[in-house]
Amino acid sequence: MLQFRLRPSFRTMATTALPPSSIPLFTSVAAFRQWREAARRDNKSVGFVPTMGALHDGHMSLVRRSLAENDLTVMSIFVNPAQFAPHEDLATYPRTLPRDLEVLEAQSVFVPSVLSSGPTVRTPSAVFLPSVQEMYPSGIDQDPAVQKGTFIEVKGYGHQMEGKIRPTFFRGVATVVTKLFNAIEPTNAYFGQKDIQQCLVLKRLCRDLLLSHPDPEHLHIVPTARDPSDNLALSSRNAYLSPEGRKLAPTLYRALKVAEQAWNEGQQKAACVERATDVVQQIVSPGASDDLQIRLDYIEFNDSHDLEPLEGTRCIQPGSQPVILSGAMWVGTTRLIDNIVLGTIAEIQN
Repeated sequence: MLQFRLRPSFRTMATTALPPSSIPLFTSVAAFRQWREAARRDNKSVGFVPTMGALHDGHMSLVRRSLAENDLTVMSIFVNPAQFAPHEDLATYPRTLPRDLEVLEAQSVFVPSVLSSGPTVRTPSAVFLPSVQEMYPSGIDQDPAVQKGTFIEVKGYGHQMEGKIRPTFFRGVATVVTKLFNAIEPTNAYFGQKDIQQCLVLKRLCRDLLLSHPDPEHLHIVPTARDPSDNLALSSRNAYLSPEGRKLAPTLYRALKVAEQAWNEGQQKAACVERATDVVQQIVSPGASDDLQIRLDYIEFNDSHDLEPLEGTRCIQPGSQPVILSGAMWVGTTRLIDNIVLGTIAEIQN
């Protein structure tokens, strides 16, 4: 079995504060760049999966895709302060590094080989675990009004959909992902469709900034991973749900499916949204406890090219630009998002 190994001087930069791992761990950009240069000299392709940790099978679906398509696979785990507004849950966001590394270590993919020795087994190659100081040398505050240093904004693509609710979110995402791309220099990068607006903003970023690692065509949108029992989109924030709240969480996807059906029947946008809203309203109980309170944020149809909301009725025709049907819903204090692409997602990838 062929395996890429680091030269001894490029071994993991792990410290006593890090949990044990069979995968090399890097906490500094300088150390990782030595590893990346070794991969470049050996002509190895590098797949990249950026995360904030609290890993679940949705993340692992991205890892497995990267393992299948690249010689080496790198994951980053970094909870990014710049994408949390001052009132949001930065302090309580789940941080589960020991378990995350165990989950990642269990991943492997068999890849056919032209050699007579049989298939190659690929496993994750490295984990990038930067500190806040490493990622934000000028410092970082959750309040954008007092932040100093360099930040990136993809103008015109971050104020719709999720951006209406979280106006500084995509600025934080664009900034940290640009930093990660500069550090990792991936051949391919993988993002989940659950965060479809994020995917499209980052594709635009790669195109506008003329990035080569990755270029826009090598930033891949992977279909949303769902719980096979009820189709709930897998998310780190699902861990916040109470057992009873977890039973209600799939309502959002059911509402989107009803809107999709109405759209495909030729209904106007307003009628589609009304049908979806009715699905949520049917389970709202005025006397429910706080953790079972259901509140719909929005159901919206957006053009996948410019992300602007659609107006009036608009049917999908062969070869037309796909439409994004998305929604957000609160279950207690947990906010869930989901989406369906109306049309061919492959057309979004280009």
